[in-house]
Amino acid sequence: MSTREVLLDANDRGFRGFIREMRRNGSLYLIVLPVIIFYFIFHYMPMYGVLMSFQDYSPRLGISGSEWVGFKYYKMFFSSPDAARSIWNTLKISFCSIVFGFPAPILLALLLNELKCMRFKKLVQTVSYLPHFISMVVICGMIRTFVDAEGIIGSLYAKITGVNASMLMQKETFLPIYVLSNIWQGMGWDSIVYLAALTAVDQQLYEAAELDGAGRIRKIVSVTLPAISTTVVTMLILKLGHVMSVGYEKVILLYNPSIYDTADIVSSLVYRVGFEQQNWSYSSAIGLFNSVVNLALVVITNTISKKISDASLW
Repeated sequence: MSTREVLLDANDRGFRGFIREMRRNGSLYLIVLPVIIFYFIFHYMPMYGVLMSFQDYSPRLGISGSEWVGFKYYKMFFSSPDAARSIWNTLKISFCSIVFGFPAPILLALLLNELKCMRFKKLVQTVSYLPHFISMVVICGMIRTFVDAEGIIGSLYAKITGVNASMLMQKETFLPIYVLSNIWQGMGWDSIVYLAALTAVDQQLYEAAELDGAGRIRKIVSVTLPAISTTVVTMLILKLGHVMSVGYEKVILLYNPSIYDTADIVSSLVYRVGFEQQNWSYSSAIGLFNSVVNLALVVITNTISKKISDASLW
């Protein structure tokens, strides 16, 4: 048999195998098809736009016709005062959110897991989930109302400090407001992952711990936390991979020029440069730098986790 005939025979067998696979699992592929289309359109196709960061992009000429300028806009970003300020603010907000916000859903899940009254447990879950489903615009409107000089929190803050002004007009209060409101908004929803992990814990381990005289706190420390440690590490890796991706929506809805020094982050800078100044190449350069840093953080965190434990993404 010639080489050509061997290749044709292999292709024919591959085609018949593909047909058999589609007949056997066609419905499953059909279910996952919308997800594939979504990621292709909104995550892979936009990668072509990365080329704008190396061009003096003009909408009239398009990406294929715009002039190539190399690393001009990257140099412009790193030489501008906005670079150090936005990167520092992004890192500060992200790490504060991780330090104070990451343990919150874990603690909530552990507390809910200890509740014996199912009605009260469901009530707490429902109340804690609700902020996640409220529009970000509404959430920020509520925050502005609460921290205003005449708001519930703002008036109390004014009595303590003697500063009779909105807390969002003061540089030192933006970070606590952002972090605490994030915890309130996402703690309940994020706890679902840990509650699901808790359901897989072997109940015989708790019984063995009780026979050894362990109380509730001891069982949590010795049984529950080790059992969900893989989930915790995985979620931490994903969180660290988004250190530079603080969402611009909430920041833009809360900040103002008087607190740019502490509130302006990389994503809000991308939004301002791209949509307000219409400098598409500059904003693309900042956005690509942001994505590369996030990718590096995911790889580094995953590598460290893989070396010191068995938990990793790959």
